Amino acid sequence: MKVARHEKIIELIRQYEIDTQEELAARLNEAGFKVTQATVSRDIRALKMTKVAGSNGKSRYAILEEHTPDVLSDKYSRVLKDAVISMNIGQNIVVIKTIPGMAMAAAAAGRTCGMTAVLGLDEAPLQACCNAAADEGVVQICNYNCPGQLVIGGDKAAVDKAAALALAAGARRCLPLNVSGPFHTSLMHPAGDALREKCKAVRFAPMQFPVLFNCLGHEIEETDTIAALLEKQVQSGVRWEVTVRRLAELGVDTAIEIGPGRALTGFVKKTVGSAISCYPVETAAQLQQLLRTMKGA
Repeated sequence: MKVARHEKIIELIRQYEIDTQEELAARLNEAGFKVTQATVSRDIRALKMTKVAGSNGKSRYAILEEHTPDVLSDKYSRVLKDAVISMNIGQNIVVIKTIPGMAMAAAAAGRTCGMTAVLGLDEAPLQACCNAAADEGVVQICNYNCPGQLVIGGDKAAVDKAAALALAAGARRCLPLNVSGPFHTSLMHPAGDALREKCKAVRFAPMQFPVLFNCLGHEIEETDTIAALLEKQVQSGVRWEVTVRRLAELGVDTAIEIGPGRALTGFVKKTVGSAISCYPVETAAQLQQLLRTMKGA
């Protein structure tokens, strides 16, 4: 069934310019494949799909096919060709403008990168492994998900070496992730630069309620700005565990996870147990139904 569904997905994205998971799920259902958004999200990762520029000026899904090292440069050339709108040079600074949602892909183009989930090893020994693997390139802890689960990312050779060192240091498992870039690492600084330029045209109003920034794990401080923190979180580790603990400290007892799957719900339970009740929803209809139920309607 999965093979047939994957074949249909490839057929659909070649036939139509599909730019959202919702549209892809709808077309699959119309074709007789009963899927949820979570299923589609997993299929997108499994097929190594990415977004490229479409003929209508919007982005669309496409397949990044497997390539040998000899032709990797062709793949990255296509990523840059599809993603970049303009490039300006001023002294020693290069400003690259991409279509929406492609800044991270452009930032990683030209490098062989990877991310790996590390299970059963604490932050300090894993950081030591990353330090020891730095001779192979950039490798950093990029996701602090919950007790016993961290993610490292960066240059693939450095990530692979750090993962091997982590296993030797006592990690239970190391699972390579099927991702298109080294997200939330310093290698994403070009995407952070692009976001900083975008934020210059945005006026941020004073916050009406507390917002926790995932690059900090707590609320904004007086010395911070929203624009600076948005730029930072693109290229810094996601401190989800401490963010969840801070939510519990603030008295939050209910959370809604919106989107495919329930990974964050699992992380919350492993971090604070039953202190926060989580409700994962995948569609707008499910969200509205949940809100009505919560309100007693």
